[in-house]
Parts: sequence; structure tokens; C-alpha cells
Amino acid sequence: QVQLVESGGGLVQAGGSLRLSCAASGRTLSTYAMGWFRQAPGKEREFVAAINWIGSSSYYTDSVKGRFTISRDNAKITVYLQMNSLKPEDTAVYYCAADGPKFGVPSRRYDDYDYWGRGTQVTVSS
Repeated sequence: QVQLVESGGGLVQAGGSLRLSCAASGRTLSTYAMGWFRQAPGKEREFVAAINWIGSSSYYTDSVKGRFTISRDNAKITVYLQMNSLKPEDTAVYYCAADGPKFGVPSRRYDDYDYWGRGTQVTVSS
């Protein structure tokens, strides 16, 4: 069984930054693709970013390109999401997810992911 625990969310003003972390335990995820998704009130869960198993390629939804950066530390079994230039529309619960083992391009579909954290709230005030 895999446990994913997100941290680092909070309240920040527009233009500010936050760094989310996702710590994994229970099984090595070094061969898993990792993703971040978010869900705002009244909206469906949407893809934000993903990184391949070795950390050599990353993928983003258009609305966060150039502002967010996903990274991973396989030794620490931790995935990060650095969020800069935050906007009020980035307000949502952010979820970490694992898909694998997977050696190809990470999926952008939430139903392809096997394991999920409970989420961390990010609120951006205007």
C-alpha cells in the first residue's frame, strides 16, 4: 500500500509563491510517474503537472506553464510543486498522485493514477 501526504499549502497574496511537497511511503515510487492535480469548488479535478519516473521530463497544463515547476527526489521519495506568480484562479485543493510502474509519458487523466493523497488547500487572495 502506498501513502501520499501533501504539505505546503496555505494562504498567499496574488503574485506570491508556495512550494508543495508530496511525501510517499509504503513502497518505492522510483518507477512511478507522479502528478499534481487540483480541484476548485464546484469544478472537476484537473491536471496541473506531471513528471516522468526518472525526473527527466515534465508536463504542464497551459495555464501554469512558466509559473509552476514540478520536480522529484527519488532518494527521498518526494515530489515538489514550486508555484510562483500565483493568481486567484489557482485557488483549489491540490492533490498528489502516483501512476505506475510507468516508464513512458505521464498521463494527464486523473483516472489513470493509482494512488492519491488527501490534498492540501491553496488559497490565493487578490
